[in-house]
Amino acid sequence: MTVDDKKKLKNEIKELIIDKLKITHVTADEVPDDAPLFGQDNPLGLDSIDAIEIILALQQNYNVRIADQNLARVILESVNSIADFLEKEMVNEKQ
Repeated sequence: MTVDDKKKLKNEIKELIIDKLKITHVTADEVPDDAPLFGQDNPLGLDSIDAIEIILALQQNYNVRIADQNLARVILESVNSIADFLEKEMVNEKQ
């Protein structure tokens, strides 16, 4: 995956989160790639219900499975961690 592809993927992830959760106070450009998605420092104001919505959206849009709750916590740490997970899944799918 090229740098541009990875940047595009990260933007898609941000847009997906904002769209699915109907977030209106933040744009994709305002969400740092490495910012925690949950906790006090997150710009989106997400909670555990939002995590479930994000997992379902990722599974639907990218045809991936995230069944392990502990793995989900690691994946949903930031936009970067989601993009890394999706990139690995895309590579595994091609093999």
